[in-house]
Amino acid sequence: MVYEAGALDATIAAAAGDDQALFLELRTAFLDSLTRQIDLLRRARCDANWEIAALRLHGLGSSFQAWPLISLADEALHSAPGEPVVIRKLQAFAEDFAAA
Repeated sequence: MVYEAGALDATIAAAAGDDQALFLELRTAFLDSLTRQIDLLRRARCDANWEIAALRLHGLGSSFQAWPLISLADEALHSAPGEPVVIRKLQAFAEDFAAA
């Protein structure tokens, strides 16, 4: 799943208004939270930890109207803990977001 720069950045821009520093701070906070939750998902060894990390990713996506992230979080919720395909997709999303 590819990161869609327009919608997510537009949501962050709407929250930041004309303040470029705030825009960058919100974008950095989003990426930090995304990275942290992907790491927790990667290290989850039981259903509960996997589900909590996936729900946090879903909440993060919902907060920023990041529909591709919401979809990936839903995919994680319906996958077995440690599912490498889901983790790779989430990591690719994070890398695409960071590069944009």
